[in-house]
Amino acid sequence: MRDVEYDPQEESAYECFDCGTIVVEESCPRSCPDCGGSMRNRLTTFE
Repeated sequence: MRDVEYDPQEESAYECFDCGTIVVEESCPRSCPDCGGSMRNRLTTFE
């Protein structure tokens, strides 16, 4: 369930799992620009 419409053409915020850096881009960055850690889309629920 989501309360936010996902539009793949819009820029999204991605957050690093390791250091918490937030990057806004159109597509998911492969790794964090600060520490090299994995990134996640902040619109995707995290359990």
